[in-house]
Amino acid sequence: MPWKRESLMDQRVKLISDWLSGNYSKSQLSRRHGISRPTVDKWLNRYADRGSDGLKELSRKPYHCPHQTSDEIISRLLEKKNEHLDRGPKQLIQRLRNAEPEIVWPAASTAGLWLKKAGLVSPRKRAHPRPHSSAKLREANEPNQTWCADFKGQFRTKDDRWCYPLTITDHASRYLLLCRGLLGTHGEPTRQGFEWAFREYGIPDVIRTDNGSPFASTGLARLSSLSVWFIRLGIYPETIKPGRPDQNGRHERMHRTLKAAVLKPAADNLLRQQLLFEEFVHDFNYYRPHTALDMKVPAEVYSSSARIYPGYVPAVEYGEDVDVRRVRSNGEIKWKGSHIFLGEALIGEQVALKEVADDVWDLYLCSYPLGRLERGAKRVSSL
Repeated sequence: MPWKRESLMDQRVKLISDWLSGNYSKSQLSRRHGISRPTVDKWLNRYADRGSDGLKELSRKPYHCPHQTSDEIISRLLEKKNEHLDRGPKQLIQRLRNAEPEIVWPAASTAGLWLKKAGLVSPRKRAHPRPHSSAKLREANEPNQTWCADFKGQFRTKDDRWCYPLTITDHASRYLLLCRGLLGTHGEPTRQGFEWAFREYGIPDVIRTDNGSPFASTGLARLSSLSVWFIRLGIYPETIKPGRPDQNGRHERMHRTLKAAVLKPAADNLLRQQLLFEEFVHDFNYYRPHTALDMKVPAEVYSSSARIYPGYVPAVEYGEDVDVRRVRSNGEIKWKGSHIFLGEALIGEQVALKEVADDVWDLYLCSYPLGRLERGAKRVSSL
């Protein structure tokens, strides 16, 4: 009689019934029911020990699991999550490991399951795929090769005053160099923020920003007074493609973390908000590990620039193979009998023209290319 035609329980009951009839040996039962002799012994022994209950399938769950997460560990994890609601399981576990390395903490995946069971995981919004950028951005694999800067979206503090957080990060290490709440996006307060960062950390090779004020303008080479200052200090101002904040994705990701940590809700006033910013900067740099940094914190990766901020704007020096013109108070230069408008951002600056072909000159501020000028043209064209 093939076993698979009946339920397992029915098959076992018939096996016991045949055995109790006394008409069959164990070998005969094995052949009659199409099972092995050890299987016959197993079910007969179970029936002898526990009666009909012994014929039921036993649970396969182990009596003890040595890798099971203890209640104490789970409690500590949930407590840490409630302290830092903006952090995921990887960062929570790494922080706990850093604080108490002698404890065997569970894997981040296990921590994520417990957080999900506790209702402490919010589902992520599905990101829409973006096309790859055609803009050429400079490589930045070492600290201070590129700093990224932006204004986090403005908001009102509880006293109904606007706050515009100016943020600066090091691209390679994710180190948060500055988070300062300003009353607006005006050029001079922004410049003072950068000057503080330069004095504290030195000068980077590149500063990457969006195309908004005060970082850029609609003028020649999109230069603003701030970016002209960068150039004079030997810093290359790099702007992302308009409408493509994902080209500054690491910085934008930091903004999302900043918003979740200290802007819900906003503080009573700008001073208290700045204190929260300072706490966030310290925590972000020294206690928040990053997956892209092999779970190191930014402070373990970042080091100050070897380029020291001089505290003044160095004089412009050009070689003998260029013609130099000073930009007049109306933003123009005189060249080959024509008045060429360069823009207000360059007023008072000395620019250089280098001939690259017959009656064709490339225009520079220091070593930064501004555009191309041809004889008879009334304006500078893009390179």
